[in-house]
Amino acid sequence: MTNATSDPVADIERLSKLALEVAEKVRAHRDLLAQRGMGIPPHAVENLTNISTALSQITKRLDNSQIEIQQLRGLARTTELINSTLDLDAVLDDVVDTVIALTGAERGYIVLKEPDGTLNFRVARDNQQRKLAPDGFVVSRTIVDRVAQQGELVVTNNASEEAGFSAVESIVGFVLRSILCVPMKRKGVVTGVIYADNRAKQGLFGEREKRLVQAFANQAAVAIENVRLFERVRASLAEITAMKDLLDNIFTSIASGVITTDGEDRITTLNEAAARILGIHHEQVIGQPLWSVLPPLYEGFDRLVAEVRERNLQQTVEVDPVLPTRGQISLNLKLSPLKDTAQVTQGVAIVLDDLTDLKQRQAQLSAVKRYLPPQMVDNIKSIDELELGGVEREVSILFCDVRGFTTFSESLQPEELMQTINKYLTVSSESIHEYEGIIDKYMGDAVVGLYNTQLNPQPDHALRAVYAALTMVKNVQQLHERLTPDHRLFYGIGVHTGLAVLGNVGSPRRKEFTAIGNSLQFAKSLQENALGGEVIISQDTYQIVKDHITAERIEPRKLKDQHEGKVMYRVTGLL
Repeated sequence: MTNATSDPVADIERLSKLALEVAEKVRAHRDLLAQRGMGIPPHAVENLTNISTALSQITKRLDNSQIEIQQLRGLARTTELINSTLDLDAVLDDVVDTVIALTGAERGYIVLKEPDGTLNFRVARDNQQRKLAPDGFVVSRTIVDRVAQQGELVVTNNASEEAGFSAVESIVGFVLRSILCVPMKRKGVVTGVIYADNRAKQGLFGEREKRLVQAFANQAAVAIENVRLFERVRASLAEITAMKDLLDNIFTSIASGVITTDGEDRITTLNEAAARILGIHHEQVIGQPLWSVLPPLYEGFDRLVAEVRERNLQQTVEVDPVLPTRGQISLNLKLSPLKDTAQVTQGVAIVLDDLTDLKQRQAQLSAVKRYLPPQMVDNIKSIDELELGGVEREVSILFCDVRGFTTFSESLQPEELMQTINKYLTVSSESIHEYEGIIDKYMGDAVVGLYNTQLNPQPDHALRAVYAALTMVKNVQQLHERLTPDHRLFYGIGVHTGLAVLGNVGSPRRKEFTAIGNSLQFAKSLQENALGGEVIISQDTYQIVKDHITAERIEPRKLKDQHEGKVMYRVTGLL
């Protein structure tokens, strides 16, 4: 009984082998049979051999037919696939992989012809479906150019020896043997080239491969052109959509207000920003006179608009109108003639910039620039949040005073005295600012620095104050290198961390930001206990910064009654 799942090629191969075996046995027993008076039909061995050869040829043809059937099936599947997607990269990859699979090539390339006629290597892959880097492209550009120009297939079975190609530099240099280069045509026009090669095998591309790849190339050309057309349409649609969105949103996407009018001062467009700035409803003003929408700006503004329209001038004005919904605001108005495509003025375009918040912020910041280093002013977003009316909070206070300044000042002329003290005040101020402290006040030769106020909130304020004090000591020593010995003075510095009330004090005409409370007095007392070049800190400060510094406890040298029993430390260095 025949096995339904048997392989006919394998069965024929077995019959061929069996015929050879029978022929060999007949040949081996021919003489023995003759001795016994038995003969063998003429040509029996030859016929058996011929049968075996014929069966082998049938096997080879069947094998080739099965391979071609498999190739055609694969080609059909791939053709269906590339015609079912609109992703150009995916289509190109599938085309190359199919050509490599159909032909047994080592590498495959697709070269597309751009609208300007240039050839663009779009895909390069190997037989492991890996992309090849541009520096790994190994192709005969001579063959690619010929096929792209002439539109005729080129196949070589030993390119390094064939006439016409043996002198081509790329073929000689890269030892290219088998090359198949097929034009992709659409409606008779070459749109690209499929190129496949193998450096190791010669005679790789036969008639079957040529037919398959050429047929496939034409199908691929249609699929690729369809995808490229779709991409162009999609790109054009995206561009049109983007332009439409831009035109639709141009008035709503900019911060400035925009109003346009016609020749009779009727509003033709008004964007949402303008409606928001003026506190009006956008939908209700189109077609209305400009003067019924704009608040009263100043007497003569209507003449300015007419002048812009009639004389084709550009004008800029700043006004401070009062709106029912917003109160007084600050506006910058830029007026320009509105022209059509023939450059004929049809109306006026008004661009409104709301400067209200900016001017308020500038006014508010000017109030604190007296207290803060310039680099800190930009970090303040709203003065309203600073509670300058007064608030109690924990701060670190640095109090420093020049030792022996009174005696020193008696021997100097006033001008020289001021120059010298300003040098020391500059050192102390820069040291305080280096750690983002603010100068509370100058008192002659003394300076008070504050950390963790409303103006400079800092979680590590105690450490900043101690670092600033040590920096001040170091910077004074550096200052001494530029001064004569008789001008060398030292700061005594005290640092305390505690509660204080901070805010603006003074009269309505002049206010000053300062700290009030016992903590300020204790910081001054610590400073009075410090010798020249010493930094004395309170126990409250020491407990916060002790993991960052070295310090020794000292007995108070002088202490006021309210500070009896207070503990103090002399800072000796950093950890």
